[in-house]
Amino acid sequence: MGAIDELLARHTAGLAGPTCCETGLPTKPRLRATVLTCMDSRIDLFRVLGLKLGEAHVLRNAGGLATDDAIRSLVLSQHKLGTQEIMVIQHTSCGLKDLHDADLAASLEDQTGVAPPFDFGGFDDLDASVRDAVLRLRDCPWLERRDAIRGFVYDVDSFRLREVY
Repeated sequence: MGAIDELLARHTAGLAGPTCCETGLPTKPRLRATVLTCMDSRIDLFRVLGLKLGEAHVLRNAGGLATDDAIRSLVLSQHKLGTQEIMVIQHTSCGLKDLHDADLAASLEDQTGVAPPFDFGGFDDLDASVRDAVLRLRDCPWLERRDAIRGFVYDVDSFRLREVY
């Protein structure tokens, strides 16, 4: 059985639906906040932040980077759904740390004959990566609340958040 089949079996077995989730929640997040974080499967963001359904938007991508697509979602979150604060969370032991974009791009081009049209976002300094993401968001003219953007590092071993200034 593949992973998708296993997830569907769990859903069918009743691990989803009315017994697991609240219904009737408003579309606009109650805390008026958005969290941009990494897709890393070790990060249970709801537990890390004590979040409940309906409280915040959660955006995830490789590295928790402020990519064009993340910015698109953040703009929609603010302009259409009333969010006002953005929390950027990157983490220790990230797969993008020490990744060299040019090497991966060259390898993929060798394998497929086509160069990827995007950057991967590899970085050497975790704190600098968080600061770069926060600064990119603060410089974005389409975000309404650029003053309420903060960055953090989540330690996957100690389960602690540390603010990056």
